[in-house]
Amino acid sequence: MSDDNKRDPDRPDTSPSGDTAHDTSAQINHERRDERRHVRLDVPFEVRFPSGSTLVGHDLSLGGFSVHSDEPLPYDSVISVSLLLTAGTAELIVPVNARMLRNQKTEDGKKHELAFEITRIERRHRELLRRIIRAHLSGQHASVEDLITSNDPQTPRKRRTSDTAQPAAKRRKPWGRYTALLLGIVVLAAVIAATAYRNFMLIEPDFAAVTAPRIDIRAPGSGILAQHDFEAGDRVERDKQLVRVKNSELETDLILAKASLNYDKQLIENLKDRIASPDTDQVYIPSDDSGANGTPADFESVPPEVAHVRINQFETATDYQSSRIDAFQARMSQNVIYSPCDCLVAWARSSSGGTYINQSERIMTLTQTGANDIMVEALVHMDDIDRIEPHQTAYIALPNASEPIQAQVRTVSLDVERQPRAGFPKWVRQQQNVASVLLVPEEPLPASTVGVPVDVRFSEAPVVDATAEWVWQGGRAVVQEFEELLASAIDSLDNDETSDATLNDPDTGDSAESQGTSASS
Repeated sequence: MSDDNKRDPDRPDTSPSGDTAHDTSAQINHERRDERRHVRLDVPFEVRFPSGSTLVGHDLSLGGFSVHSDEPLPYDSVISVSLLLTAGTAELIVPVNARMLRNQKTEDGKKHELAFEITRIERRHRELLRRIIRAHLSGQHASVEDLITSNDPQTPRKRRTSDTAQPAAKRRKPWGRYTALLLGIVVLAAVIAATAYRNFMLIEPDFAAVTAPRIDIRAPGSGILAQHDFEAGDRVERDKQLVRVKNSELETDLILAKASLNYDKQLIENLKDRIASPDTDQVYIPSDDSGANGTPADFESVPPEVAHVRINQFETATDYQSSRIDAFQARMSQNVIYSPCDCLVAWARSSSGGTYINQSERIMTLTQTGANDIMVEALVHMDDIDRIEPHQTAYIALPNASEPIQAQVRTVSLDVERQPRAGFPKWVRQQQNVASVLLVPEEPLPASTVGVPVDVRFSEAPVVDATAEWVWQGGRAVVQEFEELLASAIDSLDNDETSDATLNDPDTGDSAESQGTSASS
């Protein structure tokens, strides 16, 4: 090949003479593939330039295009043009940015053939251009109907034949997926094994719950419960006033006793003044024992000696009335109840509307929530009670918890403790074939968990049992999380369906419209 044939086709043609241009065009027989990187195709299209002029296209490919123009353009210039492609009865517009590659004259020397390389095109426009070019390469005419359908004609290719068969490339195995699948199988097997071991090998009580010492505040007498502001969940300090009972009968007796005492004292003073007078021969005194019952009687005239004896009787009655007043005041002080400890209010009777209560009726229930007060009580069947002993290890599983709580057995008794405990139903204690086991957790339990049922397992092999408990707790946490996500997804779907039904219901729409009309009126 000569040096002329080796010249760079990307270099612009600057020779003014037509003969030289004709020789150059004759030398360029093929366009280099790296100029447009695709096969050129003779497709009916036009190119609209920014100035508004439209030129007829010569050839088109995914990498570039060429047009015939009367005037040349500067080499290596970048312009924004629109390709007007014919697709059946429609005309498609594809905006692109193109760079000038080559400028040469046609064979007749009257026009210039301008070759451009597409430098920028949007992805959707490129896909449209690809479909049109492939349709023409496959021998079909591009139309809008064919472009809308999923038909994507491919260019038939000739298979390469070779004497030596090329070995097929080995497919890379997804070892990461296999590892993740194997790990999931191992974890699932571990959870199943831990669940089976926990349910069949460990000791499971019939029922267990978090409990705390209970103190019942009862009415010392009948009366009306005064207003108080305590509710369940409130904390009270020691010696703080809780409630007060208004006993009207007791208050009346106290008032009458004070009045009788004052009457007797005034009577005694009057009699002593009468006797002290030097000209007194007779003294008028009550005819009956008025100091005992507090009711005055008819007066009678007696000598001063007899009056002295009656004054002594009245003073004895006065001492009795003073004792009665002290007793009434003591009973009145008992109607004001104070907190016996730093406790938590578990239950309180409502005092609104002047609630009347009888003697010994429960007013409030307090629970002690100290460091060593909140424990777990479990009822174990008599068949398994011989396998449990004090200081034995147990595991407590709280609801919605992902870690087990280790505990120690405190006491094992066939009867319930003398001190009542809150958080344990009475009907459960009525079983005759169970024993009560108190567990002391190593981690303090919150006071809000009193009365919450828990899952307890007694351990006989701490190492194996601890491992099984941890595995089971982790699996349960994963299952609970999945259930919560599923429930939230179902609730969101239900809410969407409800809102759609409300919008689409004509009756609902009419009612809403009527409400809006009435509101505006």
